[in-house]
Amino acid sequence: MKRIILSSLCLSALSFSALAQDSSAVDNTKTNTRDRSNETKTSGSQSNKSEDVKLTAAIRRAVMKESALSMTAKNVKIITADGVVTLRGPVKSDAEKTKIAELAQAAAGGARVDNQLEVKASK
Repeated sequence: MKRIILSSLCLSALSFSALAQDSSAVDNTKTNTRDRSNETKTSGSQSNKSEDVKLTAAIRRAVMKESALSMTAKNVKIITADGVVTLRGPVKSDAEKTKIAELAQAAAGGARVDNQLEVKASK
């Protein structure tokens, strides 16, 4: 019985601490509107052509191998369609943005790389 009460108290404390966190809502309205407008590439724009899939995989492997990149940087979108590589998403610094672009260009060979990565300042 004591275990049940203790467990309940712990869960309650965790719930209250989660509610006490900064609950400022993130407003992605502009980003969502932009992505729905088909003006930019999204993950759904990835081509199923063998060459494009292989190119995307090669770039992803190169990015994942780079130990200097943050997990945020390793999670950027890499989209290849008709031989054109698009990089999208947040990174933590200009250095990460540059490094990912360099890795993509090296893996892409002569393919065009459109670097749309955004540097997001940490809070």
